[in-house]
Amino acid sequence: MVPFADFQYFGLLLYVLLPFAVLGWFGRLSRNWGLLAMGVLLALQSADNFIPLRPELPVRELYLVLGYTVFQGCVAWGLLKWRSRPVFYSAIALSLLPLTASKLLPTLWPHSAFGFAGISYITFRSLDVLFSIQDGLIKQLSLSGYAGFLLFVPALSSGPIDRYRRFLKDWEKTRTRDEFLGDFDFTVQRLAQGFLYKFILAALIKSYWLDPWATGRGAGALWMYMYAYTFYLFFDFAGYSAFAIGLGRFFGVRLPENFDRPFVSKNIRDFWNRWHISLSFWFRDHVYMRFLLAASKGKWFKGKHTASFVGLFLTFGIMGVWHGLALHYILYGLYHAALLVWYDWFARWNKERKVWADAPWQVLADRLLTFHAIAFGLLLFSGRLTPPPPPPVERLVEKVDCNEVVGVAWDRATQKAASDVDLVVDDAFIERRAADEFREELKERGFGNGRHGFRFQLPWWVRDGRPHIVEVRDIVTGLPFKGSPYTLECERNDEEIQREEEKLRRARESTPAAPAPDAPPPAQK
Repeated sequence: MVPFADFQYFGLLLYVLLPFAVLGWFGRLSRNWGLLAMGVLLALQSADNFIPLRPELPVRELYLVLGYTVFQGCVAWGLLKWRSRPVFYSAIALSLLPLTASKLLPTLWPHSAFGFAGISYITFRSLDVLFSIQDGLIKQLSLSGYAGFLLFVPALSSGPIDRYRRFLKDWEKTRTRDEFLGDFDFTVQRLAQGFLYKFILAALIKSYWLDPWATGRGAGALWMYMYAYTFYLFFDFAGYSAFAIGLGRFFGVRLPENFDRPFVSKNIRDFWNRWHISLSFWFRDHVYMRFLLAASKGKWFKGKHTASFVGLFLTFGIMGVWHGLALHYILYGLYHAALLVWYDWFARWNKERKVWADAPWQVLADRLLTFHAIAFGLLLFSGRLTPPPPPPVERLVEKVDCNEVVGVAWDRATQKAASDVDLVVDDAFIERRAADEFREELKERGFGNGRHGFRFQLPWWVRDGRPHIVEVRDIVTGLPFKGSPYTLECERNDEEIQREEEKLRRARESTPAAPAPDAPPPAQK
C-alpha cells in the first residue's frame, strides 16, 4: 500500500490514529507511543508488499525495511565509536550501498529489484546522522530516537527531509493536552490542503490537461504538455508534502516545509529556495558547502569562482542521479546547474553595469522567464524529450480483466522473431500463441517493429463468481511474466454459463469420444 495514494490508506490511517488521539487528549502521547504508532503504520503499508530480489525469490518489504534500519544503525554506531576520516568515508560508502543496489540491480539483472518505497529519503536521513557525527555535533545516539528518525512514516516515502538533531527535540518532548489540540488543528488543516492539491487539483489537471496532451505530436502539443506536467507535478508533490507535514504534527514533529510559492520565483536561485526546500538545503549543506570548503583548503582551483561553478555541477549532477540513472534525470540536474552558473555570472555582471533593474515590468519579466526555464527543466525531468530505450528483455502482463489478458513479450536478442507464450488458468493450460500483435506505442518506444504484443481471450468459465488464478508463462523458462499470477474474480454470469454448458452438452452428445472445446479444467480435490 502506497502512503497517501488513495482513500483506502486514509481509512486505515483513521483507525490507527484514533487510540493515539485519545492518548494525546490526555497529554500522554510520548515518544514510546509514537514509536509504536510508527511500527503499526509501517506494518500496515508494507507487510503485504513483496520485493522480487529474483523472480523466484520475493521478500516481504517490511523485512527489508527493518533489515535496512538495523544495517544503518550499525554503520552509525560504528562511526560514533571509531570516529576518524577513513572510517567516515567507509561509513558513507556503506550507507549508500543499499540505495546504489536499488538503482543498479534492475539494470544489471532485469526483473530483479532491491529496496523499498522511501529508501532514498531514509538514506538522506542516515547520511545526515553520519555527517553530524563526523562534525562532532552528535555525541550519542538514542535507540528510539534513531529508529523514529529513520522510520518516521509520515515522511517515509516522499519527504520532507528532516535533520536528526532538530527531529530529536520534537520527538523526545511530551506535549500537554493544549499543545496536542493545537497540533491536531494544524493536522486537520494540512490534510485538507493535501486533499485539495492531490485528489482534486492534481487529479483534474491529469485527467483534463496532462493525459489529453501526453500522446500529442508537434511543438504545440509538447508546449501544452510542458505546462500541464509542471502544474500537475507541483500539486501532486505539494499534496504529498502537506499530508506528511500534517500527519507529522499529529505526533508532535514539525517537519520542514517543502514548498513556498515556487512559481513566483524571480530567478533560478530564488526557485531553489522555494521548491523541494528540504532537498535543496540538504544538498547545499552536505554536498555543495563541503566541496567548497575542501576546495578552499586544498587550493584546487585558481579561478575565484571556479570552485563554486564546479560545486554546482557536482551537486546537481548528484541530485539528478539520485532521482534515477535514466538520461533525463541526469540532464535535469546538469540543466539546473548550468542555469545557476549562468545566473551567478549574470548577477555579478549586472551589479557592475546595472543594465537590468527592479522596475515592475522587469520583475514581471523575471518571473515569466524563470517560470518557463523551470517548466522546461521539468519537461526534461518528465522524460518526454528523451524516451528511454526498451529493456533487453520485457515479459509483462499489462492488463487482466474478465474478458482478456494483454501484455508484451520482447527480447532484444531475437527482436525480429515473435516469442511464444502460454496462458494458464488455475494451473490448467489454456492456450499457446505467438506474441506478434502490432502496437504502435511499442514501436515508438523502440520495441523493434512493434509486433511484440499478445492478447488472450479468457474462457467463459472464469466468469462464475469464484476466484481464479490467471498466469502467463514463458515457454522457454517456464517462469511467469511480471504482473502474473493474477487472482481474478468476476461477477457470475448465469446466462452465459447456461448457454455455454448447453453447447458442451450438445457437443458431447454429438461426438462422445472427442473432447469438448473450451471445457473448464477438472475440479481440484
